[in-house]
Amino acid sequence: MTDIQLEPTKLDLLHVEDDTTLDKETSKYTGHKMLEEAKKAAEREHALGIVDALKAYPYAVLWSFIVSMTIIMEGYDTNLIGNFFAYPQFKEYYGNYYPGLGREVSGPWQVALTDAQSIGTFFGVLINGYASKQFGHKKVLLVSLVLMIAFVFLTVFAPSVEVLFVGQLLCGFPWGVFATIGPAYASEVCPLALRGYLTSYINLCFATGQLISAGVLYGCKDIDNEWSFRIPFAVQWAWPAPLIVILYFAPDSPWWLVRKNRLADAEKAMRRLCAKNSPTSPEQMIALIVHTNNLELQLETGDSYFDCFKGTDLRRTEISCVSFAGQVLAGSQFAYSPTYFFEQAGMDTSQAYKMNIGGTALAFFGTCLSWIFMTFLGRRTIYISGMAAMSTLLIVVGFLSLAPESNSSALWGQAALTVLWLFSFSMSVGPVGWAIPSETSSTRLRQKTVCLARNAYYISSIIAGVLSPYMINPTEWNWKGKTGFFWGGSAFLTTVWAYFRLPETKGRTFAELDVLFEKRVPARKFRSYAVNAYLDEIDEIIKQDDTENTPV
Repeated sequence: MTDIQLEPTKLDLLHVEDDTTLDKETSKYTGHKMLEEAKKAAEREHALGIVDALKAYPYAVLWSFIVSMTIIMEGYDTNLIGNFFAYPQFKEYYGNYYPGLGREVSGPWQVALTDAQSIGTFFGVLINGYASKQFGHKKVLLVSLVLMIAFVFLTVFAPSVEVLFVGQLLCGFPWGVFATIGPAYASEVCPLALRGYLTSYINLCFATGQLISAGVLYGCKDIDNEWSFRIPFAVQWAWPAPLIVILYFAPDSPWWLVRKNRLADAEKAMRRLCAKNSPTSPEQMIALIVHTNNLELQLETGDSYFDCFKGTDLRRTEISCVSFAGQVLAGSQFAYSPTYFFEQAGMDTSQAYKMNIGGTALAFFGTCLSWIFMTFLGRRTIYISGMAAMSTLLIVVGFLSLAPESNSSALWGQAALTVLWLFSFSMSVGPVGWAIPSETSSTRLRQKTVCLARNAYYISSIIAGVLSPYMINPTEWNWKGKTGFFWGGSAFLTTVWAYFRLPETKGRTFAELDVLFEKRVPARKFRSYAVNAYLDEIDEIIKQDDTENTPV
């Protein structure tokens, strides 16, 4: 494969990834006119408010919403397995008898079932990093939805815990695709003013899945046979078929089409994403995409997994991975599946499931509330304050667990603080954790960086999935609420990391972020640092006068 070569200091040529010549359609995206059009597009992106952006890009919002709805399935199942361990019929069918305790799913099998999904999604994410580059988001998404329909059969009709494990493992493959295509697609098709809202909307989809599963679990708990847990698994068939039909008509990402040198198709896709009266023309937006792609090539940004760990992209990968893993380090494995914890702490099954429904409803509301905070506060502020709050709540849960088991007030205090943790998570680290990787990564490495970040989350989930059942299970360590000390400590360490390493990305175009990272601007100075990413010369951009910038 031969690339058209760029001059070493100019940003006025087009990089292509296929053998081609510059035709009439391509040539209009070269030269200084293209640079001027890109600058105009960036200026209009900055000028657009939320309402104007919604009017200018209604179809981008619609398609981003629909693509992100695939995450509902992962959120739904994530809430199933952890809460099934408290389900009487599930324990009767898949558990073992323990004298004095009755039937319980053993600690090792709790670990296996909890981690099966994370292991599957880990490999699904890695595959998606390559597949999306080659075939685009749309085709990969459609194939994954078809596979999802097939793999759910195994979980619904699993005759043994071993088959259930395999079913969960295989379902993880398409879930890994959904979890990484959602934020990447949203960040690429949406305007700057809406980027944070629509990437964080993914967390709302996740919370929606958990809320639905909490309701289904509560509704099926009194069925006195194996269908009490088979029906909740079967409900997962409700999503893939209609989504396949709808997403067949979705436009592919203009960024992916530009990298494939399909500029005419990129223009068509952009026209399908914006309104006819949009203040920024599709041609100008494509010019901005071409310019950003060229800028990253001049900064020697590659497009392989290895490139994610080279130069300034190493820092961007670190930020993406740790911020996503922070969702687990904040204690989600403990507090996001609270029914089993509530039951082991002394609450009866009915009360435990009611608390779970209340918690997931608050999580849904908290994510909606986070959009208000994102209007006025940056990603960095929300992430750090949220992580600090959750650390405090978990440590207090730990202290309350030191009270005698006969103290019902302490028990209900732990339950209330766990629900409050859910609310805090959903207002802060939950939604912002999805936005940060898709904004921090370079555009050429976005899909792979998001994949690595999500896998950092899954690796953390696997480790937490091994530890958490042993911490709470009465047949193992039996820590109960003292588990809060462990996760409160990990959340505190993540808070310290975020203070020193997490930059502010709100209000920055991708080209501007490229320059900020290339200039190695400290994380705490990102918000106020002045930068011009639309000069003629790459040397002018990187050597821009730093006297313009006032330290934070």
